[in-house]
Amino acid sequence: MTRKFSDNTLLVATHNAGKLEEVAHLLKPFGVKVVGAASLELPEPDETEDTFVGNARIKARAAARATGLPALSDDSGITIDALGGAPGVYTADWAETGNGRDFLMAMTRAHDELVALGAPKPWTAQFRCTLVLAWPDGHDEIFEGIAPGHLVWPIRGKDGFGYDPMFVPEGHNVTFAEMDRWEKNKISHRGRAVQQFVAGCFG
Repeated sequence: MTRKFSDNTLLVATHNAGKLEEVAHLLKPFGVKVVGAASLELPEPDETEDTFVGNARIKARAAARATGLPALSDDSGITIDALGGAPGVYTADWAETGNGRDFLMAMTRAHDELVALGAPKPWTAQFRCTLVLAWPDGHDEIFEGIAPGHLVWPIRGKDGFGYDPMFVPEGHNVTFAEMDRWEKNKISHRGRAVQQFVAGCFG
């Protein structure tokens, strides 16, 4: 049985303003105050696990312990079938340059590896998001969202972030980067995981 959320305040263990706004928007009907890790000056713990749930749990538990508040964290990425599920938990690492993240470089790497393998199209892939809600007493709940689709090249669209310009979600003919942000949120991996969280903990 999923533990229900009965507190007044939820800490979202992220320094990403977009993620914070998305969760706050979805929880508005429940009268929950949503605060972000950045506003509390919480450090970002090292993500040392090799699974999405492991990394999300590290961040959520660290934030809950540090503040005494229930904390929600996510870990997300893209898995490409022809690459054996890569980059997976290393999705952001593929974009690291030493001078910040370059997702054009990361997308180019994904494309070049698919071409080098001679992988047949469609290049099926999934965006995946795992949410962990951790309470200060150590209990946690896990929610997973998956958005299936395929990759295209050249990239398309100016909106979104990360690998969005090369990802066409199932049932659509535009990339995530060509979609309106709120339209994308309804079907995205993160949107689906947050919907499960709301249904499980507030339903």
